[in-house]
Amino acid sequence: MRKIIKRLLGLSTYAISIVLTILIAYLSLLSLKELNLKISISDKLLHVLAYLVLTLSWLFAILKSHKSFKVKFQVGFALFIFGIVIEILQSNMPLNRHGDYLDVFANFLGILGGIITFNYLFRFYKVI
Repeated sequence: MRKIIKRLLGLSTYAISIVLTILIAYLSLLSLKELNLKISISDKLLHVLAYLVLTLSWLFAILKSHKSFKVKFQVGFALFIFGIVIEILQSNMPLNRHGDYLDVFANFLGILGGIITFNYLFRFYKVI
């Protein structure tokens, strides 16, 4: 029974990561007119927070290899490329959006923050 529960929890972390990735891509590519939101905090802060949470979700999803720097680097690199692709799509699609190099940098800071937070949680709790 324990193995089944562990397996289901593992699958749900992947599902959460996939849903978060799709949600971030969708919100990033949605026309600003369709969003019709008044956001009072910085756009860059939203990028940092989104990619921090996205990085944490993927690191928790691949928990089996959490000790490996190589795996953390690969996750971070993949998410960094994902962020660049989103910015390129924003620049080239008629979405009333534009790509921004500072958004890419904010994404990088979020990814870095996610990796650092994950390492801290691992050291602090030693249960991950």
